[in-house]
Parts: sequence; C-alpha cells; structure tokens
Amino acid sequence: MLPRRVDAVVIGSGPNGMVSAVELADAGWDVLVLEAADTFGGAVRSTVADGWVSDRFSSNYPLGVASPVFRALELEKFGLKWTHAPLALAHLLDPETSVAIHPDPIDTAASVARHHPADGDAWLDLYSKYVGIREPFLQSLLTRWPPVLPAARLARRLGSAGELVRFARFMAMPMHRMAQELFEGPGGRALLAGNSFHADAPLTGSVSGTMGWLLAMLAQDVGYPVAEGGSSALSNALRLRAERAGALFVAGTPVTGIELTAGRASAVRTASGERIAVSRAVIGDVSATTLYDVLLPEASVPGGLRRDLERFEWDYPTVKVNYRLSGPIPWNSDDARVAGVVHLGGTADDLVHLSADLDTGRLPLEPFMLIGQTTKADPSRSPEGTEAVWAYSHLPRGIADDAAAEKLGDLMDRHIERYAPGFSEVVIDRDLQRPSDFVGQNASLGLGALGGGTAQLHQQLIFRPTVGLGSPRTYVTGLYLGSSAIHPGPGVHGACGHLAARTALRDASFLGPVTRALPTAALRRLQG
Repeated sequence: MLPRRVDAVVIGSGPNGMVSAVELADAGWDVLVLEAADTFGGAVRSTVADGWVSDRFSSNYPLGVASPVFRALELEKFGLKWTHAPLALAHLLDPETSVAIHPDPIDTAASVARHHPADGDAWLDLYSKYVGIREPFLQSLLTRWPPVLPAARLARRLGSAGELVRFARFMAMPMHRMAQELFEGPGGRALLAGNSFHADAPLTGSVSGTMGWLLAMLAQDVGYPVAEGGSSALSNALRLRAERAGALFVAGTPVTGIELTAGRASAVRTASGERIAVSRAVIGDVSATTLYDVLLPEASVPGGLRRDLERFEWDYPTVKVNYRLSGPIPWNSDDARVAGVVHLGGTADDLVHLSADLDTGRLPLEPFMLIGQTTKADPSRSPEGTEAVWAYSHLPRGIADDAAAEKLGDLMDRHIERYAPGFSEVVIDRDLQRPSDFVGQNASLGLGALGGGTAQLHQQLIFRPTVGLGSPRTYVTGLYLGSSAIHPGPGVHGACGHLAARTALRDASFLGPVTRALPTAALRRLQG
C-alpha cells in the first residue's frame, strides 16, 4: 500500500529524480518516488544475461564523474566504482588515421601534433585554461540558476573584463569556427567536432562549440568512464543514498495525473486508482510534454504554454546497436583497439555536412557513430576473451520510424566493417534499439530522443523547455519540472534534479511566499 499523504512525490526515478529525492529527504521531508517501469534508473539502466552486461540507454559518464552534484553525494560509499579504458577516446579520420585523447595531456598533444606540429601546444594551452576555470565553470553550469555567485567566481578567475568578454564570445561560437580558430590541422578540429556531435546543435550553430569544448576537456580531465558492472550501478548507488536519507521508492506504479487545488499541486493519482496527497511539492522527472500534456488537467495549462509546446523540438532520434563479440573489433587504427569510446565520422568538415543532412531530413550514407567498447573499460561486461560493444547513431530530425531505423542499423554495421575489416566475423549477435523501442521502455524519450529536447540555443536557458525563466518552477505552485527538459539540459549529472529540489526547499521555507510569488506570477504572465 502506498502512503496516503507525503511531503513530496517525485515522479520518475532517473538520476535527476533520485537526486531530488536525496536532497529533499536529507532536509527531513517525507519523500515518495514513483516509477512507471518495473526497474529504477530511467535512462541509466543495464541488463545482465549469461555473463553479458548491456547498458540499455546511456553508458559513459564524464559529466557524472565531474558533476559537483554527484560528488557531494559520495556515491562511492554506496557501491559505485568508475572504471576506465587505456584511452578515453579515439576519433577515426579515415580507416587508417586517428587522433586520440590519452590520460596524459602531453600524450594527447603529441597525437594532435601528428596532424599539425603547432596543434600540440594549442591543445595544452586549451586544457590549461580549462583547468584554471574548471570548478567555477562547473559550479555555474550545474549547481545554481541563475548562477550569480558561481559566475562571479568564474569572472574573478578569468581576470580582466576583457578576458571575460572573450570567454563569453568563445562560449557562443559555433564548433566549426571555434575549431578553425584553435587548431590548424584536422586532428584537434575533429576532437572538438566529434564531441560536439554528442549533442544535436548544428556544428555551424551557436553554442555547439561549447559542447564540443566541454566534452573534449572532460575527456582529458576525467576520461570517458563507465560504472563497474553496468550503468545500473550508478542508479543503484543513487537509490541507496536516497533510501538511507529516508526516501521510499515504488516501481511499477505509473502516475496518471496531478491534482490541483487553488492553483497548487495537492495530490497525484496512479494508474491503479490510488491517490497520494502532497503537502509540499511534486517534482516531475519526466519530459516537458508528459508533464503538461498528460499529467496536468488540460484546462489548467495556459494557452501560451500550450502553443509553445506545439513547437517543442526533440533532439535527434537515436538508433543503438548492442553487439556481443567473440573478440575485439579488428580496427585498422591502433588507437581504436584500446579506446573506451570510438568516434567514426571523419574530419570536422565531414561532420558539418553530416549535421546538415540530419537537420534537412537526409540519412547520411556514412553516419557519424559513437561506439562504446565497454569491456575495455570494465572486463566484467562480458565473458573472458569476448567483448560487449554498443554503437549509436542518429536519424534525421523528425524521422523515427522502424524502417528507417533498420536501414540505419545496417549502415552502421557496414560502416564499422569499413574501418575494421573482418568485424562481421566476430559478431555473435546484435540487438537493435529503434526509437520506438526507447519510447516503449521510457516514455520520456520522445521520438527516441535521449536529451529531453534539442540542445540548440533556441531551447536552452530561459527558453527551456519553452519561453519561461529557465528554472524548475512551473505556473503551478508546488510543482517543479526536474528533468533534462530544464536547464542545464542533457547529460547524466543530476543538476536538473538538484535545481528542482533546491527550488522546492526554498519555496517551502519561511521566506517561501516571497521567493516564489514573483517568479510564479511572471511565469503565468509569460505563458498565459
């Protein structure tokens, strides 16, 4: 039996929902987490069968290791262990030529310099500047909204007003331009472009450079680690941490509606007909469309918000292939043979063309592929002598049908074969995950999109998920959106859940009527 009344209900048990549960329970709240699926973790889940471990959604977590939100929870005390491959990343420019991010930045610089001598020093300079601002930058990005105090520390670290303005320009740059300004040869440019392609911003569009720069720097800083034993180990550690604080988790219990009383979230209803009264807050670790189109009473949703949601843009549909291999992939590239993550996509210019194809409805004949060789980082992922490998790519925006996914999956097989002749001979079997499969397993992954909505500038900051204040608050008092649908968006870092919990705690404090009155009124006016 579910409790009849709690202080807070968290809808969804992805990492953001679990972080919310931890922080509310730590504050002494009575917290109930309701998960529609039969297992916890949202899009951070793995399965185990016959000695093979398969990460079903996300897999490598540089943001998870670097996140100040996760670090504060000390998840290692709850069984989490990060493991690394000998190389973080190999980017294949062609079947014979690669550039790699090594654990030592000097070795990475040597790899980049093979393509242009001056680019090695450019890499070291870029990484040194990142290290100098790393902590205030990550604090600004992941722990506060608006990030007033962390941003002030970042400004002090940058030094002069001129450097601050230059950094702002740097953050706004398209990847293609940023890569041209930083590097002369193809190696360094490809590292930025490939990492930028982890998101869905066009590589000639604003802020795509930020994404490539940050992930490339994180790869150099913390690598591309996996959770030992599978991605569920991260979710299990988060759940154990929340349960120790007192949160109650219930799986297999879809929430079908949120009740409102006098403009405030007052209860949630489940598919089995149970009603749980809520005295303080409801936090939705769900997609924006699920919250506003499914869970809230239709008549309560402001007209402006409803019209904005009709223009809501998902990120690229994802197609993922999970391989069980009898041995390592026979890459031509020495780097790829020891890397935890491999990029297949060519030069930065090649990726610009691929990006344009995806944005204009064309399926590239040679798709960009992100490949995770998980056994190289964690030998427990497959029986001795074998390898567990996944690969994902994207369909063009707006195309998510099963036939297109099957076609892309076949292209992916052939693309690996081109870079690793004999690959097909080591494939024991393969498991294709289509966009429809992702949605069937997690309703928040609309159209098979893993990022909660496009990461382009028009749907970031105060425009995420629609025109608003960029915060977890909604127009309903006591209701917060705490998923990747809000700032700072995609990635397994827990920041969205942290911001939602932090805002809910502030609104429920003695000064809550003051702190929430103006933002809530502003939201109602903006979205009316």
